[in-house]
Amino acid sequence: MAVVEESTGREAVIQRLRDVGLRVTGPRLEVLQVLAAGGHMDVESITATARERLGTLTSQAVYEMLRHFLETGLAAKFDRPGLPAVFEISGPPHQHALCVRCGRVENVEAEVPEPAGDALGAWRMNGGAEVVFKGLCPDCAQASQG
Repeated sequence: MAVVEESTGREAVIQRLRDVGLRVTGPRLEVLQVLAAGGHMDVESITATARERLGTLTSQAVYEMLRHFLETGLAAKFDRPGLPAVFEISGPPHQHALCVRCGRVENVEAEVPEPAGDALGAWRMNGGAEVVFKGLCPDCAQASQG
């Protein structure tokens, strides 16, 4: 059963690459599969995880792949103040929760509020809006109680 699911997941990733016009290569496929597995990962974590299966892969190659994935909408980037950015597979719009102690990032389903009245004055908005909930993740909250 797991083999069928893995094959289906792999085929879906191959199709996503083809849909945006990117050539399917072993490294691209592996990096996109790492992202598709879920979570928010920095470049070093993505590289290490993909390298386990590929044998060799440089961080520079991963940066280049991520640039292509961002440009084509396959991946999204979340900047963490003072920490390396993390990446995730693109999906439905969502917000993020950020642990201010360890830097963990989780997706949050929440609506972005509209600015009241003329709050933005003459601003011309075209980049959307993002809400980041900051606090302690469950692990850090538990550690601070102990």
